[in-house]
Amino acid sequence: MASDEDQGGEEYLYKIVLIGDSAVGKSNLLSRFARNEFDNNSKATIGVEFQTQVVEIDGKEVKAQIWDTAGQERFRAVTSAYYRGAFGALIVYDISRRTTFDSVKRWLDELGVHCDTATVKMLVGNKCDLENIRDVSVEEGKNLAEEEGLFFMETSALDSTNVITAFELVIKEIYNNVSRKVLNSDSYKAELSVNRVSLADGAASSKKGFSCCSQ
Repeated sequence: MASDEDQGGEEYLYKIVLIGDSAVGKSNLLSRFARNEFDNNSKATIGVEFQTQVVEIDGKEVKAQIWDTAGQERFRAVTSAYYRGAFGALIVYDISRRTTFDSVKRWLDELGVHCDTATVKMLVGNKCDLENIRDVSVEEGKNLAEEEGLFFMETSALDSTNVITAFELVIKEIYNNVSRKVLNSDSYKAELSVNRVSLADGAASSKKGFSCCSQ
């Protein structure tokens, strides 16, 4: 699922999961991003549902396979298989329902149990079109994201606000993380040392450090 090389070049396929309480708008976020559609009468998702979307980064085709929780969140029974292999996660709450915001830490705990610590995480305050009945302030969302080391964005699946931006930011961050991992991997360094023409004895290869900042 990470970048694999084959005769046709490199293919990038990253699994991203959508988590959060029922009816926060996860399915509509996904359909707005993948198909530019919104369903006012959207029912709870039943069964496994995912969409694959292609994004171009650095001239390369990057495929994001975005999974929806399939209604399991109603029973607090999202399985480990759902999280398996996820490179990124969007933790979604409804800005007009504080209880969904209060659940974020539980979802983060669950994510921590099933996913790698390097998983790219974004906190998403959805339904920002409901400003007149807002129950969670932008500041509260930002503060929680900062506290937990998450990216943060408010979105509206209804009017498309920030939907593409949120998904693309997560996809690009995954791509950057995977690229850095590849560059720092032992196999990549070994390959470099085999192909390198030595110009001086004891030439040391430089290792570039990196830091990841949340916004």
